[in-house]
Amino acid sequence: MSDRDPYLSIVRGEATPEETAALVAALAARAAAPGGRPTPPPAAAHWGNPAHRLRPGLRHGPGAWRRAFFPGG
Repeated sequence: MSDRDPYLSIVRGEATPEETAALVAALAARAAAPGGRPTPPPAAAHWGNPAHRLRPGLRHGPGAWRRAFFPGG
């Protein structure tokens, strides 16, 4: 990317200079926010949670016995 290439380009529609300025301001504010994007906790942090041992309730009806023993089926 050279100094002459645009950093931001509108690829669809006709944005006014005010709309482009608003977009740039919103993106800059989001990038400057403290903490930025929240990071999800690692999966290993919840390995001891007893709720993971619980299963959802069993549904009634045709084929319910099969779903009880073969949850993916």
